[in-house]
Amino acid sequence: MADPQGPAIAFDGVTKRFGEGAPAVDGVSLAIAGGTFVALVGTSGSGKSTLLKTINRLVVPSAGRVTIDGVDVAAGPAPALRRRIGYVFQEIGLFPHMTVAENVAIGLRIAGRADAPVEALLEQVELPPALAGRMPGQLSGGQRQRVGIARALAPGGRLLLLDEAFGALDPVTRDALGRSIRALHDRLGLTTILVTHDMAEALLLADRVLVMKAGRIVADETPAALLSGRGGDAAQALVAVPRDQAERLRERTP
Repeated sequence: MADPQGPAIAFDGVTKRFGEGAPAVDGVSLAIAGGTFVALVGTSGSGKSTLLKTINRLVVPSAGRVTIDGVDVAAGPAPALRRRIGYVFQEIGLFPHMTVAENVAIGLRIAGRADAPVEALLEQVELPPALAGRMPGQLSGGQRQRVGIARALAPGGRLLLLDEAFGALDPVTRDALGRSIRALHDRLGLTTILVTHDMAEALLLADRVLVMKAGRIVADETPAALLSGRGGDAAQALVAVPRDQAERLRERTP
């Protein structure tokens, strides 16, 4: 049986500068409870992906620190840290010359484990085991992304980072994959952090929504609170987009 929840994450004064301009992330301090599904939203350039990548050390902060269950992510080798963190991004990054099974098992092989339960991992992300022998080029975009998620979870980590992971998918596939990820999060007791531009997606999937602007967290609310008008101007400007779209659709209904 899975543990009741994944690890807790904390940012303590995290700042990241690239060159001499304004910081991409500016003094972020917040705690994320274990087992929470958090959506990180904001306009392009607000710092969402940069902040996310400080967790797995793809970005090293200029100041401050990030901890997982109280342990600084900088305390050990980066490869060992990343093996404990599932990371899925828009480009998927499957190796085209490897089969689905080989792609899913690669993290375990690097760690010296040869017992990858590939079929079970594929079923976990709602893919038939029969796909194990196929090449990535023989799969649809949604199937490839599910393989990427299976690969991210294969080493057994309880922290899942999703960096615009659904961005290249068509709307139907994107919605189905979002629902699957939420169900997987609940079933496995993960801590999940989703970076997305889609406010409707954030409101539908997350327990907690963090809104970034100019490198700072400007709102930290539940979806219900945001829908009731809380969170400030930046948050409500994002909420207004799906709300306005829904209203326009109602106006077009015969």
